[in-house]
Amino acid sequence: MYTATTTGWRDRLYTVTDLLQHVPLSFIQLLFRLAIAGVFLKAGLNKTASWALTVQLFADEYQVPVLPPEFAALMAATTEIGCSILLILGLGTRLATLPLLGMLAVIQTFVYPNAWSEHLTWGSILLLLLTRGGGTFSLDRLLGLEPRSVRKE
Repeated sequence: MYTATTTGWRDRLYTVTDLLQHVPLSFIQLLFRLAIAGVFLKAGLNKTASWALTVQLFADEYQVPVLPPEFAALMAATTEIGCSILLILGLGTRLATLPLLGMLAVIQTFVYPNAWSEHLTWGSILLLLLTRGGGTFSLDRLLGLEPRSVRKE
């Protein structure tokens, strides 16, 4: 049997849950785009700030297989900065997530395999953006670049 206290607590919980249901997905998509872009943009800008050190890190610590360190560093910095700008603008959002997901897979596999919890968080954000797009607050939506099924939302 439920007491008045239990029912009151449960009603408050349902009220909060109902309010949270009204947060637009587009707002969450915007926050996710800005958050993940911030992570990768900072990493890309750090690489360009000290190029010699970046190339040395790719040669000594990161040791990405097959690619020469100079080329791997250039690819990483270009991808991080370019895709971050696209995500901030919400332009080509779905496409911009793909290189970052690929980079994340390489980092997880070859560079920092013990950082899986951080990479899982980043990957989850990128997967949401890949599957749901940039949302209402994006150039994709403004320019009509999203699939028809998404534009109707």
